[in-house]
Amino acid sequence: MGENEANLPNTALQGKKMAYQKVNADRRAPGHSQYLDNDDLQATALDLEWDMEKELEEPGFDQFQLDSAENQNLENSETADLSLDPIQPATSPKGRFQRLQEESDYVTHYTRSAPKSNPCNFCRLLKLFCTASVLFISGILIGYYTHKNCSSNATSSGTLDLQLHQEILKTIQAEDIRKSFRNLVQLYKSENDIEISKKIKTQWTSLGLEDVQFVNYSVLLNLPGPSPSSVTLSSSGQCFHPNGQPCSEEARQHGSQDPLYSYAAYSASGTLKAEVIDVSYGNADDLNRIKKMKNVTNQIALLKLGKLPLLYKLSLLEKAGFGGVLLYIDPCDLPKTATLSYDTFMVSLNPGGDPSTPGYPSIDGSFRQNRSNLTSLLVQPISASLVAKLISSPKDRITHSACSPLELPNNEERIVSMQIQTVTKFETVTNVVGYLKGSTSPDRYIIVGSHHHTAYSYNGQEWASSTAIITAFIQALMSRVKRGWRPDRTIVFCSWGGTAFGNIGSYEWGEDFKKVLQKNVVAYVSLHSPVSGNSSLYSVASPSLQQLVAEKNNFNCSRRGQCPETNISSVQMQDDANYFINHLGVPTVRFTYEDIKALEGPSFLSEGFFPKRATKIEEMDPFFKLHETITKLSGEVILQIANEPVLPFNALDIALEVQNSLKGDQPNTPQLLALASRLRESAELFQSDEMRPANDPKERAPIRVRMLNEILQDMEKSFLVQRAPPGFYRNILYHLDGKTSQFSILLEAWEHCKSLASNETLQEALSEVLNSINAAQVYFKAGLDVFESVLVGKN
Repeated sequence: MGENEANLPNTALQGKKMAYQKVNADRRAPGHSQYLDNDDLQATALDLEWDMEKELEEPGFDQFQLDSAENQNLENSETADLSLDPIQPATSPKGRFQRLQEESDYVTHYTRSAPKSNPCNFCRLLKLFCTASVLFISGILIGYYTHKNCSSNATSSGTLDLQLHQEILKTIQAEDIRKSFRNLVQLYKSENDIEISKKIKTQWTSLGLEDVQFVNYSVLLNLPGPSPSSVTLSSSGQCFHPNGQPCSEEARQHGSQDPLYSYAAYSASGTLKAEVIDVSYGNADDLNRIKKMKNVTNQIALLKLGKLPLLYKLSLLEKAGFGGVLLYIDPCDLPKTATLSYDTFMVSLNPGGDPSTPGYPSIDGSFRQNRSNLTSLLVQPISASLVAKLISSPKDRITHSACSPLELPNNEERIVSMQIQTVTKFETVTNVVGYLKGSTSPDRYIIVGSHHHTAYSYNGQEWASSTAIITAFIQALMSRVKRGWRPDRTIVFCSWGGTAFGNIGSYEWGEDFKKVLQKNVVAYVSLHSPVSGNSSLYSVASPSLQQLVAEKNNFNCSRRGQCPETNISSVQMQDDANYFINHLGVPTVRFTYEDIKALEGPSFLSEGFFPKRATKIEEMDPFFKLHETITKLSGEVILQIANEPVLPFNALDIALEVQNSLKGDQPNTPQLLALASRLRESAELFQSDEMRPANDPKERAPIRVRMLNEILQDMEKSFLVQRAPPGFYRNILYHLDGKTSQFSILLEAWEHCKSLASNETLQEALSEVLNSINAAQVYFKAGLDVFESVLVGKN
């Protein structure tokens, strides 16, 4: 043990049950921010204990050593002793901060210096003694009653808030959601979304929501052509529509679906006759294997949807030289309850927003680019039944409870001619936006987003679930507002248009109000696709919100008496939260019900929009109890974020997510691991030294709360990278799926460089990750320094 280590006092407090225990903070010298020395992680001088039912269950995690040198270089940090075991979010129903008031011997930050002793004569001492005695007795009497009232208020405020929230949520009823859903379903047949938007605005206004308005944008849409696309087999001359029906007028009239709606928005148009090459899911390994066997230039790829973002796979196919793509969903990738195997579907090749105004809003006077297609590939979604015809395979491929994936034999050649027609035109996309302004922090927004049907879009009913749920929550909320209550922060309710074409409505609104949103938005709660199955509750949440979501999940299941394992992850979502996650770095949460098979199978299947019928939604949730659960869970999160004095975000979980993301087989540089360790150490200090006292009513100074909330609000912005592969999130805290924890851009770069002569792509990705971690470390360090300065000023 070194000299500095031997002289450190043993300040570990044993046996305290709390979330983040502050230890030795009173030893910090004024103006000096102490940081943890990674070289001595195994020496115990600073002991941070975690409760919350072993909230951060990890052996050896509670032992740290104070820095012996302030300016230690990152290169000298050892990473061999770092514990990188996965960290699970807390599951305590008591929350993170209520326990912070339970420690009786907690040492406050606001220490006062000892009074100076000055000589005085006997008379002066006597006068002072008498005066002090009177003041002392008066102070006791006044203090007793004041403390009694203040203590009562302090201890009951949290209970009152919880009771108020439960009163609001109790008014949410499944039957009301079902009625609203059925009313909305009757409107979707309209070719114009104005009727639906007016209905939503009228209903929200009648419920009492303030300042409900239309926000319209004229955007470039890519729509089906006058006749359906077709695929013709050269060997037999047979022509088929995308749904597998013959290209005869009679067959089209008797079809259950309109083939026009099976298309890829913003695909190239034209005709291509070429060989069909099966590329499976189209990842880098698949393409490397295929290119060694065949010449793929101007050929047609037979591609499965799923496992990777569609835009990324198309970029690989385009770079490889393919001319067209037949896109399908393998029936083996769908849940057994799904009956969509032979249906048509739509996809959008738009990464987000109006393609004619990339990166800026579609307002009057904006320059419009001519971008009728966003790829040189001819892309056509087709049904699995048509794929079976192409490979001469029977439709029924399930034998003995085992599903055989669709595959084109390598030794057989299939020549087809694909013909695609689409038209582009400017159409109006409407967003409905309503505000419930906060009472104490009206300039801080919690955005709650659903979406509604858009003209020329798919004919699904999933949007009606989304809209019915947001309307039910508004109704419950406004019933309490009419009795005089208001949330502390502003809640903004948004029903987006143009979702199926690439989240156009939300992107344009975000770009239009970007400067305001960057400063004011604290969280986004998504109600997109709330019920797409009925077997498993699944939650997607930013790392900073995962503990809050876990608490709500467990509290909800304990009330129902069924508590399955909490299923929470930070994965890419196909919904209108995209802009807020990837361009604003806003913490986001979404609750959904899924089929277990859908969670276990390939991800990104939701990129295909199927024409679900209303009866399908009601078959999955006939009594709308699942809808009610989603509404209440989302409502609890919204109310807590809107009303807690300190935002219920967790800084340490971000650092732990970064460390977990550096595990795996891909190479990691020592600099990355060292920076991740530094980030974790700063987050630990921030969590225990700064968040704790701010959540203690005895130390809840307004300036402290304001400073802390501003730091918490912007924590995730450091992880927005400048460059990401097509279809990948710019926010690197989100993974491609729930099965992989590594940084997505590092995984992609590592796979990509296998086929390249140089590792330049990998080095660029490593640099992006390193700069993000470093930016977050600097951000937390600056926050600690600011708080230190405030404390010094008070002392």
